[in-house]
Amino acid sequence: MATYKKRGYKNTNAANNSNSAEADSATAEVFEKLDSTASKTEEWVSKYQNFILIGIGAIALSVLSYLAYQKFVSEPKELEAVSELSQAQYYFDLAVNGQNSDSLFLRALNGGEGKYGFIDIIENYSGTSAAKLATYSAGMAYLNLKDYKNAIDYLDDFNSDDILLSALSKGAIGDAFAQINQQEEAYEYYVKAFESSENLFSSPKYLYKAAMLGVSLGKNSSALSYFKRIKSDYPDSAEAKLVEVQIGRLENQ
Repeated sequence: MATYKKRGYKNTNAANNSNSAEADSATAEVFEKLDSTASKTEEWVSKYQNFILIGIGAIALSVLSYLAYQKFVSEPKELEAVSELSQAQYYFDLAVNGQNSDSLFLRALNGGEGKYGFIDIIENYSGTSAAKLATYSAGMAYLNLKDYKNAIDYLDDFNSDDILLSALSKGAIGDAFAQINQQEEAYEYYVKAFESSENLFSSPKYLYKAAMLGVSLGKNSSALSYFKRIKSDYPDSAEAKLVEVQIGRLENQ
């Protein structure tokens, strides 16, 4: 039987041998390039090895320094600050709950019995959690002493991830502004106070203050919405018992 040969037919073995030779050549070329690259890399490393070692050493030193700072400086500083804060906070708590409040608030601020007060803790332990809490407590102490400017300054410096303390500090700034007859600023901080945290303790309190102050400032629409929000969202709060009359009065105006 006749066998049909396609055009361009080549001997299979010859083709395979040719491909194998080309592959061997390509492989050899790749290895030559790799050897050349490796040699250049070795030369570069050898030339700049001192700089490389210095860089690695600097990174390692930075990491070790940070860990050492945390262990031997930051942690002891935090513990020392907390120890100092406990005495100042003790005076503050006595002032809130007892007699001779002014003298106790002053002692909480300025220290006593060889211990720092809030102001000393803020100055000497900056960056610690204790210093942050001391900033809040100092502002509240000044508010109780009717030193409203210092109360605003310290409370405005207070910054915390604790959403309740954040809300209370803003509300207290509102109280201080209200006492010095800066009603617009007081209203602004009452709004900030309830917007910063939704909780059963502070939210209805500052919603009510914002609403009442809003009425006196002619912000009746906002005030009405705040009263209604207290009624709907916080029906068990003390403020909820006071809003019905206010809602009726505003709706009938």
